[in-house]
Amino acid sequence: MGLYLARRALSLTLSLIVASLVIFAVIEVIPGDPAAYMLGLNATEDTLAALRADLGLEGSKVDRYLAWVGGMLTGDFGISYTYRVPVADLVADRLWVSLPLAAYALILSTAIALPVGIIAAASRGSVADYGIMGATQLCIAIPNFWFAMLLVLLFAVTLQWFSAGGFPGWDDPGAAIKSLTLPAVALALPQAAILARVMRSALLETLDQDYIRTARAKGLSRGQAVLRHGLKNALIPVLTIIGLQFSFLIAGGIIIENVFFLPGLGRLIFQGITQRDLIVVESVTMLLVFAVILVTFLVDIAYALVDPRLRRR
Repeated sequence: MGLYLARRALSLTLSLIVASLVIFAVIEVIPGDPAAYMLGLNATEDTLAALRADLGLEGSKVDRYLAWVGGMLTGDFGISYTYRVPVADLVADRLWVSLPLAAYALILSTAIALPVGIIAAASRGSVADYGIMGATQLCIAIPNFWFAMLLVLLFAVTLQWFSAGGFPGWDDPGAAIKSLTLPAVALALPQAAILARVMRSALLETLDQDYIRTARAKGLSRGQAVLRHGLKNALIPVLTIIGLQFSFLIAGGIIIENVFFLPGLGRLIFQGITQRDLIVVESVTMLLVFAVILVTFLVDIAYALVDPRLRRR
């Protein structure tokens, strides 16, 4: 188990190094000068040079990369070009929107997908199975931003049960959760459809094993065999998908946060791109990559806990 964890930790570290190089290289080659963008067309070269020095844009790209990585290792993500405050403060403010939104969407996705997948597997070949598979395929095919706009049209504009956007803060938890409900549903349904199909496939594969046939021969019904013996083994691939979905929900909510005007990390990245705030884009993107890789590492640990064979590697 220790050797397995050490290998996974080394893989995580190497992935972070490669990701930091790619993010820095891609953002640095984007055309345009942040200093010129901030000062406008009439700025003089002396003023531009002074602002570039103030923003830390002088020096070689290697020096800037090392300074950026070194700062992140100590918790210093740099100073925003636009807001002139530490990027860490911006991230801390926005994280209290994006993280609860991702967790809310994941809870909804899992709560919908697991029972639906189990029902589809237990009733394989029936009308219910075909109906569930058709519904999941439709949910996967619908873009979540379009589905989000339908939710706003129905529940905010027509029924007026929810607000169309914005976030009131956590001073009133009930209002905060209510404001995140429609975005969470828009994020959760496509992921629930994917997870339900994975749950069904994993259970069907498990149900064909000899120990399930033995359990059935001892008098257990199909549903009892699924819940008592098949579900645990079928959860191994499901855990992977849940972990990847949480990563996606954290890093992939840019469009949804903009549809609902939520002040989260996704909207912060979007604003940083439009304002040429490179340090914000670099640091927040790297933070999201770290979250994705860390969640994958935690999923690998959960894998090892569920599957004893991995502990002996």
